[in-house]
Amino acid sequence: MVGNYPVVTLCGSTRFKNEFMETQKRLTLEGNIVISVGLFGHSGDQEVWDGMDEGTLSKTKEMLDDMHKRKIDMADSIYVINVGGYIGDSTRSEIEYAKAHGKKVNYLEE
Repeated sequence: MVGNYPVVTLCGSTRFKNEFMETQKRLTLEGNIVISVGLFGHSGDQEVWDGMDEGTLSKTKEMLDDMHKRKIDMADSIYVINVGGYIGDSTRSEIEYAKAHGKKVNYLEE
């Protein structure tokens, strides 16, 4: 907590940009400090991929994935944006990381 406000990091596929924005707003109004993604690679922010081929990881994507783990480190909990129950590999790894570090995990859809 920071100043009596719980800190929540949003996790999920960046294809769900609208849901990220709606959830960020709702959680903020509920009295949380919300940490989100910096880029929406699956919603138009091509800088994430910087020319990577299928099956490879760009340096930018590697950095963003590591940076998101640091955002989880700063949080009390994570909130998974799992529209339609979808949880991809990156999000699954973030959930496992959060649990391994004693963070509470909440989901948009149970």
